[in-house]
Amino acid sequence: MNMDNNSAAQGIAKRRDRKERIVFTNGCFDILHAGHVRYLKQARALGDCLVVGLNSDSSVKRLKGSERPIVPQEERAELLSALACVDYVLIFDEDTPIELIKDVKPDVLVKGGDWSIDQIVGAPFVSSYGGEVKSLPFHQGHSTTNIIEKIRQLME
Repeated sequence: MNMDNNSAAQGIAKRRDRKERIVFTNGCFDILHAGHVRYLKQARALGDCLVVGLNSDSSVKRLKGSERPIVPQEERAELLSALACVDYVLIFDEDTPIELIKDVKPDVLVKGGDWSIDQIVGAPFVSSYGGEVKSLPFHQGHSTTNIIEKIRQLME
């Protein structure tokens, strides 16, 4: 379910009161593909509630270049929200989700296996209160960059 950050914060707080385990991950999720879906399902399996921090369009441009994102943030949020494994989608404009992580205070912080634990933004914060930090296996051959490159080759 995609909602404003205040409504999401209230929903997450209620789930925490019910002793549900909150999992947080983040990313651009530009051109949603099977690798993303597999990763999100694995992340959700680590708890009772999955919160996805989604890079805003301006954040994606700064991180990935002026030709990205391909899919606008509202549509990326809508696609993620439609997945049964995703409970909340929160769009952030900064280059990293550290402020969002501090707001959510997840029980588990997760990134894909292309990130080592010591590279995961927010890891020291989550570890400081006893939360877990996990790096999930990377699904080789599945990337937005690869999809874009394949389309470019087809158009030549």
